[in-house]
Parts: sequence; structure tokens; C-alpha cells
Amino acid sequence: MMNENKTALVAIGGNSLIKTGERGTLDEQFQNSVETAKNIVKMVKNGWKVVITHGNGPQVGAALIRSERASSEVYTHTLDMCVATTQSEIGYLLQKAFYQELKKQNLDNPVTVVPTMVVVDPADPAFQNPTKPIGPFYDRKTAEERKKKLGWNIVEDANRGWRRVVPSPEPLDIVEIEVIRHLLGCGIITIALGGGGIPVYFQDSQIFGVEAVIDKDRSSALLANKLNVDLFLISTATDYVYLNYKKPNQKPLTVISSDEAEKYYNEGHFPAGSMGPKIQSAIKYLRNGGKKVIITSYEFIEEALEGKAGTQILP
Repeated sequence: MMNENKTALVAIGGNSLIKTGERGTLDEQFQNSVETAKNIVKMVKNGWKVVITHGNGPQVGAALIRSERASSEVYTHTLDMCVATTQSEIGYLLQKAFYQELKKQNLDNPVTVVPTMVVVDPADPAFQNPTKPIGPFYDRKTAEERKKKLGWNIVEDANRGWRRVVPSPEPLDIVEIEVIRHLLGCGIITIALGGGGIPVYFQDSQIFGVEAVIDKDRSSALLANKLNVDLFLISTATDYVYLNYKKPNQKPLTVISSDEAEKYYNEGHFPAGSMGPKIQSAIKYLRNGGKKVIITSYEFIEEALEGKAGTQILP
């Protein structure tokens, strides 16, 4: 079924690049990028124009560790600079993967990466309350040692271990919005807003970076609204959104309204470290004029577009 001129923003989760249990080597990340690209290229073949956004939680943490450990020998990177470098690193992996899969499907769509800055408020309360997990998972003892020695803020993340947390301010505007809009209109596969965007603010006609990592789902919802896309597709670690996830009475949700999603969120079904931000972002996108959200794992994108898999959230 062709969907001529239909537009979609596909937000790729961390699992699309580094799966649970992997070290996250570049080879592993590339192979996972290929699997993700295969499923999005099927959308392109069916006439969808796509913008792809992605997370960078593990990668930005690794970049920061590299910078800190090499600080006696080379210049260090601030956190906003680490976001910028991971945008390029992950963008390059995805770009290679997309070109490979497009060629296999005899498609010649161009693919480009847009380093993207996102405006935040430097007085955002988030700077006093770090909540965004980055980097590898640690056992509690190791995490406590790093907190003591390096001054890290740490938190238990989704029952998988302890991680460093950094500030995550609210995204307010996207600096490169017109560039992304133009590329989408031309049918160019556009990888943008990596890691939630590089956090910046303007003052006296100057632009300043700030030390933070913006939540990828929140900034993706903002971009989806600004582009007025037909579909906001969130690729994550599960085939459906579940009530009572990983409990004996877990129940997959197939089609729900934004009001139902909010009700379940308020009942505590979607934890802050996993599904919570995705549901909040879906609701925000729909209430700001969005048309449709699908949340599913990248393996099920094709079936989800046909209504045979994934959770659909409607206005």
C-alpha cells in the first residue's frame, strides 16, 4: 500500500543501537543500525518521507568518560560538546546503514545528517535536579564509589543497575527547523536531533551551549509538531506498551486515546526510566495537533503500520 507524501518522524531508542547485554562496540552498533534501517527503508519504499531522531544515552556517557580519563593528555569536552560528537558518530553509523539497505531495495534516496541545536532555558529547574541517565550500568557499590570520588549524581535505572544522571531541561525550540523541514519536503531521509539535540540558549545575539542532555522523546515530540507530520513513531524495546509490564497480569495495549494514556500514566503504569517519557511525549504531541502515535519495537514497524502490531495512540 503506497502512502504518497505521507510524512513520519521515527524516534529510534537506545535499544536500536546497543542491545541489553552488548558492550556497544562500533561493529555491534552498526549491525543494529542495519536492522533498524531495514525496517524504515520498507516505509520509504511505500512512499513515506521520514525524519529519524535517535537517543545517545550510552554513547554520550562513554564520550564523557573518554574526555574525563584523557584530561591529563588532551583537551576535555563539555557535556554539550559530547552530545554534538555523538550526533555525528551515530549519524554516520545510521547513514552507512541506510545507504546499504536502500541499495538492496534499488532505491536512490539521499540520506543526510543534520547536527541540531535545541533551545533550552538556562534557568530551567532541571539544572538543580539531574534526572537523565547516561553511560553504562554499574552495580551499586561501583556507582557509590564514583559518586564519592567523581561527584556524580547516580540513580537506579529501570531495575537494570545504577547509572550516572545529568540535567535534562525542557526543549523549547529547534534552531535548524527550517533546514529539516526543507529536507523532509524534498524526500531526503534526514537524521536529525540526535540525543535530543545540543542544548543551547541565546543571549545578546550570542549562542551558548549548556551542560545537559535533553530527553530524546520530548524533543522529538516538539519536532514532530513543528513539522506537522502524519505519524510520530517511537521505536523502543517492546512490541507493545503494556499495563503491569513484566508482571503475571501484564496486558498489551493496542489502540488507546491520549486521555486513556494519561489515565494509565497517572496510575503509575509507565515508570520514569523507561516508558514514562515516551507516553508523556506522545500525549504532548497529540494535544498540540498531532495525528497519530505508534509505539513498538523496530522489528514490528511494518506490521504496526498495518495495524497488526504495536500500540496506537490517537487524539
